[in-house]
Amino acid sequence: MERFYQNTAVRTFLALVCCALWGSAFPCIKIGYEMLEIHGEGSEILFAGYRFFMAGVLAYLAACAAGRQLVKMKRSSIPYVFGQGLLQTTVQYVCFYIGLAYTTGAKGSVINGSNAFFSIIAAHFLLKDEKLTWKKIAGCLIGFAGVVVINLSPGGMGDGFRLAGEGLILVCACAYGISSVTLKMIEDRESPMTITAFQLLMGGAVLILIGLAAGGRIGRITPAGLALLLYMALLSTVSFILWAELLKYNPVGKVAIFGFSIPVFGVVLSAIFLEEQVFRFQNLMALLLVSLGIFLVNMVPSGKAADDAC
Repeated sequence: MERFYQNTAVRTFLALVCCALWGSAFPCIKIGYEMLEIHGEGSEILFAGYRFFMAGVLAYLAACAAGRQLVKMKRSSIPYVFGQGLLQTTVQYVCFYIGLAYTTGAKGSVINGSNAFFSIIAAHFLLKDEKLTWKKIAGCLIGFAGVVVINLSPGGMGDGFRLAGEGLILVCACAYGISSVTLKMIEDRESPMTITAFQLLMGGAVLILIGLAAGGRIGRITPAGLALLLYMALLSTVSFILWAELLKYNPVGKVAIFGFSIPVFGVVLSAIFLEEQVFRFQNLMALLLVSLGIFLVNMVPSGKAADDAC
């Protein structure tokens, strides 16, 4: 399996599949809010909880089918996987679901593209072999410039910068970036499928409890709404499992390089399904800067000479 996931063509294809699925989540969530009549922060968090707990169940069933037996987790792994679930699922998606309710799908996808920069910074402090270099810093600055450009004026895909909207999406990006590194750090404790299943189950359960405690409810249940929820659960299951497998057998940088495509998929799909007016010079410039920044950051080999490091 190691050679399979390290193959350049395989890594490229699977990483792009993950990014396309994550990009599709932006319009799906906005559509889901309307179809299921989701109103208020509690309901938004509850909606997220149902999605990710369902994704955890699907991931667990997939792990059992792959191993042809019930999957169990070592007792010593529980604190680490639970912590991963809190960071990667609970914290990230509390911020994501609330933030996306106050901004556009296209704008949210571009801002969320900054998660790769947080991955690079976290990897510098937490992983021995992936240090910051001047070229990586330059890439981060270029990418963050895109986040600034898109928020310069009310014309930037929305109404400027709001803490409850764009601010929470930025916190979400930070949580996701750090969680990619912590996932790499606990990869040897359990298989990627086991970690994915249990962190989604644990993180999703906490989201449901928070949503219910906040008075959340699903306003309307329809076959189409349930089908959309199932699709969102499936995209989480597939993308998280594949991403965990790729991170297990490759350096963070070689996988994160494909993160530049998430805002591309998010913007294009938001334009198609939400009919958002995204094809303006300011918006396209922001998307270009974010994509260029992520690409430049990850083109720098982790084993770069010491004189290039900070």
